[in-house]
Amino acid sequence: MFGLGLLKGLGVTMRHFVESFVYDRKPWEWLFTDRYDQEWLEKRQDVDGKGMFTLQYPEQKRVLPENFRYLPMLVYEETPENPRCTACGICARVCPPQCIWIERATDERGRPSARPAGFWIDAVICMSCGYCAEYCPFDAIKMNQEYELATENRDRDMFLDLQDLLVPVQYYAQLHPSDYAAEEEARRAKEEAKRKAAEKPAAAQKAAEAPSPAGAAPAAVQDEDLARIQGINEKIAELLRNAGIRSYAQLAESDPERLRAIVAEGNAELLQGVDPANWPKQAKLAAAGKWEALGRLQEKMKARGEG
Repeated sequence: MFGLGLLKGLGVTMRHFVESFVYDRKPWEWLFTDRYDQEWLEKRQDVDGKGMFTLQYPEQKRVLPENFRYLPMLVYEETPENPRCTACGICARVCPPQCIWIERATDERGRPSARPAGFWIDAVICMSCGYCAEYCPFDAIKMNQEYELATENRDRDMFLDLQDLLVPVQYYAQLHPSDYAAEEEARRAKEEAKRKAAEKPAAAQKAAEAPSPAGAAPAAVQDEDLARIQGINEKIAELLRNAGIRSYAQLAESDPERLRAIVAEGNAELLQGVDPANWPKQAKLAAAGKWEALGRLQEKMKARGEG
């Protein structure tokens, strides 16, 4: 029917007009409520909101989602003089429009220091992609949500320097609480893993140095592949295990003459072309898990014809 589309469009407009009073505000209250009421604003901006969605800007401002991003900012922990940024330059390299410039600071000897002396962003060129924040390995650069940047002087107000970009970490936590909480949790987990890794050698050394209780049975030693030691074949390894040498640590602490005697007692022919004096130093590397160093040592021994 001719004109039906026009009538439908006007009907939608009229429905929004009526719902803006019936749904957003109770009919008997709207005349006595502030037109900039925050509760009304939040209800209107809800996904299930009805009525007219116009905001009375600048008196009213839309509630921004946490993931909204605009321009980068630099985060510092305690004071602006000590930002997280180390001036590594990764953000400047990954920036698609190349709008980031960094000058690294130097110490009193003129050597490069891990902090920026200058940091500039051309806000007009920035495309708000967030690559700089995504690639930063120190969580030093994040995306701000400040979008009211109208100015009459581009060169003065839109070319942001270090002082314009620095913000405290509390400000970032307020803008992006979920991201901040996830980063702090990951940081705590990493520090805890480092702490546990540092405690393991100390605990092992302490346990090794602790005297055994009187009458306590010695702990069972797990058999290890002694044949990985150059000069030891399966037959020699079996003789060593029968003599109580079952691990790399035990082999590393054994006297070469005792090793020679053990093998000679079992089968003297097995000693042809091998030197038990080379076994303890190889076993010491194997016991420490230094397999690359062990491989290099064995290559040198092969080159010298040592067994």
